[in-house]
Amino acid sequence: MRLEQLQAFLAIAETGSFQQAAKKCGVTQSSVSRQIQALETDLGLELFHRKGQAKLTLAGELLLPRARKICQEWETVTQEITDLLAGKQPELCIAAIHSLCAYYLPPVLQKFCRNYPDVQLRVTSLGSDRALKVLKDGLVDLAIVMNNQLLTATREMVVAVLYDEPIEVLTAADHPLAEYEHVPWSELIHYPQVVFKDGYGMQRLVQDSFERLDATLQAALEVNTLDAFRGVVRQGGFVALLPRSALVEARNDPSLAVRPLASDSNIALPDGCSLTRQVVMITTQDRLQIPPIQHFWELVQENIPPQLDSLQQS
Repeated sequence: MRLEQLQAFLAIAETGSFQQAAKKCGVTQSSVSRQIQALETDLGLELFHRKGQAKLTLAGELLLPRARKICQEWETVTQEITDLLAGKQPELCIAAIHSLCAYYLPPVLQKFCRNYPDVQLRVTSLGSDRALKVLKDGLVDLAIVMNNQLLTATREMVVAVLYDEPIEVLTAADHPLAEYEHVPWSELIHYPQVVFKDGYGMQRLVQDSFERLDATLQAALEVNTLDAFRGVVRQGGFVALLPRSALVEARNDPSLAVRPLASDSNIALPDGCSLTRQVVMITTQDRLQIPPIQHFWELVQENIPPQLDSLQQS
């Protein structure tokens, strides 16, 4: 059974004539006749009485409402796809890591809303692993996360690298580590830490770094917001390893101190002392063909990061 067969069937049912149905469908009468004959062969029963005006048989009466529904559904979905390709997308769903939502995304969101006022923009702050999962499940259109090639290196994914940034140490202003201009790993490993919860790329990055140093990470507390990190560290007992973009407010807080990591002659990571994360934007090949998603993709690449060097100096 083919769609054009059902369309020919409906045209005959509505006009009562093979000839008029052919004119309505924009084809020849013989073409309509062949479509109906093929449909009747598939169903095993005649659909029209062919003496005089074409009237529906019992089988035709049974088929009529269902044929109408099938054709209406097809018209609806083709119109929706046409609208989608024309940029008439009802909403755009984004999942992004916390630091992006807090500092980098707001200007991009404002620009997008001005350019696509009819598209409802929905932004959810999630850890990298969770953001990638909801993207793969089709719950969001685009994700901005910490890169994890084990999760992003699939054929359907399109990955754009946005920036690499160093991981730095957050302490209370009066913490012993705040006395260092650059915090040695050999000192850092002795202090209890506040870490992200499971499902966050930063938690995995910090844990892996300690394992490579043959050191034990003293994860004393797990949180999932930047406010919580600052609040807990401010009390003086714990420290935290966080990416530079997550430390914007901390740099301007006199009760907190932000220090870069230093090289250590006794303890060093296999690839050197530096610890960085890479932030990427990810969507799927098919989504990138949709104008609002493509526009948001381009806005992010044009505007993020604004000026990473300024964060270090602020």
